[in-house]
Amino acid sequence: MPALLRPPSPPGPPQHWLFGNLKEFSRDQLGTLTRWAREYGDLVSARFGPRRIMFANHPDLVEEVLVNQHRKFIKHYRLRKTGRTLGQGLVTSEGELWRSQRKLAQPAFHRERINRYGQLMVGYTERMLASWAGGQVRDVHADMMTLTLEIVAKTLFDAEIGGESAEASAAMETLARGFIARTGRLIAPPFWLPTPLNVRLGRAVRRLERIILSIIADRRKSGADHGDLLSMLLHAQDQDSGRRMSDQLLRDEVMTLFMAGHETTANTLAWAWLFVARHPEVEARLHDELDRALGGRLPTVADLPRLAYAEHVVTETLRVYPTIWTVGREAIEPVELDGYRIPAGMTVFMPQWVIHRDARWFDDPEAFRPERWADGLMQRIPRYAYFPFGGGPRICIGNNFAMMEATLILATIAQRYRLALAPDVVVTLLPSMTLRPAHGIKVVLADRS
Repeated sequence: MPALLRPPSPPGPPQHWLFGNLKEFSRDQLGTLTRWAREYGDLVSARFGPRRIMFANHPDLVEEVLVNQHRKFIKHYRLRKTGRTLGQGLVTSEGELWRSQRKLAQPAFHRERINRYGQLMVGYTERMLASWAGGQVRDVHADMMTLTLEIVAKTLFDAEIGGESAEASAAMETLARGFIARTGRLIAPPFWLPTPLNVRLGRAVRRLERIILSIIADRRKSGADHGDLLSMLLHAQDQDSGRRMSDQLLRDEVMTLFMAGHETTANTLAWAWLFVARHPEVEARLHDELDRALGGRLPTVADLPRLAYAEHVVTETLRVYPTIWTVGREAIEPVELDGYRIPAGMTVFMPQWVIHRDARWFDDPEAFRPERWADGLMQRIPRYAYFPFGGGPRICIGNNFAMMEATLILATIAQRYRLALAPDVVVTLLPSMTLRPAHGIKVVLADRS
C-alpha cells in the first residue's frame, strides 16, 4: 500500500478501553508476541494502559531503529524503571554520559584482553566441577549462575566472591520476578512507597550493593592498579576538569556490569544444557568434536577455532531461546517507520523471540539444529534477522566475552559429563529482563570417563 494511502497507524489487536492490551500481554508475553506477528504482520500497534507501543517484527525495521535512525531514540520506559538497581550504568545511561562511559570501559573488552580471561574461565569451571560427581541431581541453572557470577567478578573486578555468590544470585532472582510484577501493572507504585513488593526489591538491591560497595572499598583502600576494568573506572579522570568518577556513578557501572555480565551467559548455558539433553544427536556430535579437538585436556582460547560445533550450539541456543528476548527504544522525535509516522514518546519493541523464529529467515525455525550455522547462514540472512546482543552503536559491549565464555564452559563441562534431564523436570520460560527458567533446570550427572 502506498505510504499516502496507509491507515493512520499499523494494524494491531483489539484494545480494552482502560488496559489496552496489557492484560493479554502479561498473561503470556512470548505467546502473545508470536500470535500478534502472525496475525498483524511486521509492524504491530498495541497499547499498555495509556502508553502506545509498536512491535517491529522485521530485520529491516530493527536496522532502521538501532542503526539508521538511532539518534532519534533512547532506551525504553521499562528499562528506565530499573534505575533503582542499575542507576546510570552503561545499559541505561544516554547521550554524552553513555559515550564517555562506553569509551572508558571499551578497553576491558578488547579481544586481546578477553582472550587472557579464557584461562580464568576454564579454571573456575574446573573448580566448580570438583564438587560434581556422577549420579548427582543438580540445578544446572543455579550452578551456571554461580559460576558466571564468580567469573565476571574475577575477570572484570579481580574480586573473589565465592562465599557471597549464593546471596547475590538470590537477590537477582528477587529482582527478576519483581520486574515482571511491576511491568505487568497498569500503574506501578513508586519505589519509595513501602509496598510488600517494593520492600522485597529494596532488600535485594541492598544485598547486591553490599557486595559491590565492598569490592570498590577494598580496591580504594589498597590503591593498587590491577589493570582490570575496576582499576580503569577508579583511575579515570575527566580530561578538562581532572575530576574522577563519583562514588554513585562508579556504583552504577559496577552494578550494571556485575549483573549484565553474568546472568545472560548463565541463562544461555542453562538453555544449552536443556537442548543438548533433549537432542542425543547434538550431544553425540558435541562429544565427538571435543574428544577429537582436545583429547581429554582442558580447552584453551587457542582451541576455539577447532570447537566450531560447540560455538554453533551456543549460537543456536541464542536463536531459539534468546536470553535478551526483546529490545526496546523510545522515540524522542517523530520518526517514519515502514511508511508510518511514529510520534515522539512512543516505544518500539523489537522482539528477538519473534524474529529469530521467522520461517522467512530460518528453515524449520522451531527446531534446534546447530549445524544450520555451519555453511555461512549468518552471511545469507538479513543483518538483523539474528541479533542476540542487540545492534548499532549500543550493541552489548561484552558480546565477544559472552560467546567465548559460554563456549569454553560448555566444552569444559561436556568433556567430563553428560547431563540428562531429571525424570520429574518441568521447564517453564520466565521472560523477565532476560529469558530464564522459572524453576531452574534439574539434571542428572553421568561421568563420561
